[in-house]
Amino acid sequence: MHRRTRRHAPVAPVQVLNPSADAPPLKITMLGAGQEVGRSCCVIEHRGKKVVCDAGLHPAHPGMGALPFIDEVDWSTVDAILVTHFHVDHAAGLPYIMEKTNFRDGHGKVYMTHATKAIYGLTMMDTVRINDQSSDNSGRLYDEADVQASWQSTIAVDYHQDIVVSGGLRFTPYHAGHVLGASMFLIEIAGLKILYTGDYSREEDRHLVIAEIPPVRPDVLICESTFGVHTLPDRKEKEEQFTALVSNIVKRGGKCLMPIPSFGNGQELALLLDEYWNDHPELQNVPVYFASGLFQRGMRVYKTYVHTMNANIRSRFARRDNPFDFKYVKWLKDRRRLEEHRGPVVVMASAQFMSFGLSRELLEDWAADPKNGVIVTGYSIEGTMARTLLGEPDHIESLRGGNIPRRITVKEISFGAHVDYAQNSKFIQEIGAPHIVLVHGEASQMGRLRAALRDTYATKGQEINIHTPRNCEPLTLTFRQERAVKAIGTLAEDRPEHGKQVKGMLVSKDFSYTLLDPKDLKDFTGLGTSTITQKQAVPIGVDWAVIRWHLEGMYGEVEEGKEGERETLTVMNAVRLVQLSSTAAELQWSSSTSNDMIADSALAVLLSIDASPATVKLTANPHPHSHSHSHPHSHPSEPSTKDPPLSAEHERIQLFLEAHFGALSRPAKVAPTTAEEDDADLYGATGEEEDEDEDLLTLIVELDGAKARVDLISMKVESESEDLGRRVEAVLEMAASTVKPLSLTFMGGGLGSMKGEEVLVA
Repeated sequence: MHRRTRRHAPVAPVQVLNPSADAPPLKITMLGAGQEVGRSCCVIEHRGKKVVCDAGLHPAHPGMGALPFIDEVDWSTVDAILVTHFHVDHAAGLPYIMEKTNFRDGHGKVYMTHATKAIYGLTMMDTVRINDQSSDNSGRLYDEADVQASWQSTIAVDYHQDIVVSGGLRFTPYHAGHVLGASMFLIEIAGLKILYTGDYSREEDRHLVIAEIPPVRPDVLICESTFGVHTLPDRKEKEEQFTALVSNIVKRGGKCLMPIPSFGNGQELALLLDEYWNDHPELQNVPVYFASGLFQRGMRVYKTYVHTMNANIRSRFARRDNPFDFKYVKWLKDRRRLEEHRGPVVVMASAQFMSFGLSRELLEDWAADPKNGVIVTGYSIEGTMARTLLGEPDHIESLRGGNIPRRITVKEISFGAHVDYAQNSKFIQEIGAPHIVLVHGEASQMGRLRAALRDTYATKGQEINIHTPRNCEPLTLTFRQERAVKAIGTLAEDRPEHGKQVKGMLVSKDFSYTLLDPKDLKDFTGLGTSTITQKQAVPIGVDWAVIRWHLEGMYGEVEEGKEGERETLTVMNAVRLVQLSSTAAELQWSSSTSNDMIADSALAVLLSIDASPATVKLTANPHPHSHSHSHPHSHPSEPSTKDPPLSAEHERIQLFLEAHFGALSRPAKVAPTTAEEDDADLYGATGEEEDEDEDLLTLIVELDGAKARVDLISMKVESESEDLGRRVEAVLEMAASTVKPLSLTFMGGGLGSMKGEEVLVA
């Protein structure tokens, strides 16, 4: 890897917003276009994913100095490079990065739209040819082989195409206006959405559509700020000023020079001039040239991608009226034709910034004549000849050496297809992102734009986070993200009520979560299912009834059954114990978290049976004895007024209540008369007797003169004292949950898998 060392400003402390301990940060680092225009390169990192947006060169710097700060990144770890459009300051560094860094050692891919890829190949090859004509080899960053290799490795995508790069990383291109093929990218990393605009335009011109508003609100907007707070004239006014200026220059006998890029601005101006010349016969004897072979070759690309242009161009093509078959604007194949032509002429020539190329040569040739004029039609980057000319210097430096007096007039009418303040501000507000990162703008312009945007939001009573990072100054943002789970398949057939539990299988993939029925697993995820049945042999040395007694003592209830001729005991609908012989048994269960837990506890009970004192007592032989027992008996004819015994569970609840409130009582029972007994035998129980039967399972709590009645069947409390009633209800609730057997409190995952059903193995 070719490396270089470059000095830059010290990195400022990391900025953290909305901190959250469990939220991974989003890191944005500008390797170029941070508080400057040129060499756009933005690195976005989140949850182990790394995306680079654009890889341009700085038009004002030669050789290695034109590259972004590429040494700040390990390019082998980059997952994707997204190129917004083909301009030099956004794409010309790509061949160097792809072919001369360790990007080749990683698995990253490069993406751009189809039109951008077609024009990228032309512009990069042309750049190499221009550099090859120079005697200074120090400025050559790559050759034609590098350009060809990078072009072949680039993946072309369509607008609105959802591109999945890897797990949790995807993006969608949207129209950006600006130039043919330009796109903004909506990037999604683990659910976090970032919109990177690149250069964009919200003004429809003669052939391009305007930048789109994506249908999804992003969390972060990385937005250009080229024109800062400047507001440009509307389209019609600019066109009238431009055509009037061109007309005035040629009518006074001068030569009109327009430095243009070979693509984008040049095609737009050619359409405008061809239409204007057609409407003004008095100008039709003045030739209009575009002096760029690349411009001519690129027209084939424009005709190929008409379907991406606006309705005006598409409708004209549908009528077989090709607007790019110019009637008055012609290709200047040979510069000598200009030398032979002595009269007024209009020439659109590259390069746009007049640092080199035919535009610079014509400027030096025509600069001394005041009849001539230069119209700067695009944004001029600091440090270029175009920006120098706007200051109207008395002299300009010649590439041939020495100075040339400047008498040529200089005017600026921008058709640069960038948003001005009004368009940019409206777009930012419509996008509605909570974080705005301003890039691709000079520091002073960017600062004024940030202040103006804050004032705009403040007047509406809204807050906005606006960031203006410098090159190599990492910006770290932390978000409190809510994890959303999507219910699909059978679970989504009926809309659940608010507060109702929805049970299913949670599937996590690529930082997204899905809830579904296990039966839908294969259909929606492609995953298979398996069954694991666990079996554990257990030695036994006691009677089967003793084993049941111990299991009931632990779990409350067990279910008896048979498996063929073998006795079985089922515990909590989770574990089955099968008697294999008088000395051996086998535990069986379907593996799951809950079933494994119950099986472990059941195994512990079974292994402790032999050492239990209770087992010794239960298995002791009964002995005959002659001593007498005193057994009180009630005479059958004598009615009993004593309270009938309570169940074991109800007795435990009674003990629990007595521990809190002291001795309890039960409703008094009155013995029926002989006549009433005879009537009951003849006609059945009366209503009063039914009420008395219900009172048999009722406890009376008395405290400080107040009474509370506890119904052990319904577990309801009645009391005239609200305080006592609430206290008894609270204690009763604790008692019921405490004395309830495990078998009724918790149920296992079932024995379905041992009946042929399937369970998921995580």
